[in-house]
Amino acid sequence: MEIVIGCDNAAVQLKNTIIDLLKAKGIPFEDMGCHSCGDPTYYPLVAKKVCDRIIASNYQKRGILICGTGLGMCMTANKFRGIRAAVCHDIFSTERSILSNDGNVLCLGERVIGPELAKRLVSEWLTLTFKDGPSTPKVDAIKRIEEETMK
Repeated sequence: MEIVIGCDNAAVQLKNTIIDLLKAKGIPFEDMGCHSCGDPTYYPLVAKKVCDRIIASNYQKRGILICGTGLGMCMTANKFRGIRAAVCHDIFSTERSILSNDGNVLCLGERVIGPELAKRLVSEWLTLTFKDGPSTPKVDAIKRIEEETMK
């Protein structure tokens, strides 16, 4: 698995913490910015870069998006066909984002959670894989709605 990661200027420190974690685990990643707290790039533009890379990989890559709350990144990411992003600030939501919803983008808020919790959430998220089962019809319904509304 390869990760595409990005943040806005409110979350550079947490993004760097997560990058250190990915390096320690030997997980390949692409860093789509921001690279400094002074970078004025708006979070929707970073989310677009990350989502475009996931789509270009034929959804083989997953994304991690970080901003102050995770909310703006998540709202933007979910505007892209085939992207299922979730804001996760606890283990249960993180697990369910994959196991129940076949999510492919994890959104975090630097101003909401600390670095140790973020590392734990990312570590758990990286181990999870969606399996065909009771949630499959629900994910299929999401995909059908997406096809109807994202023409």
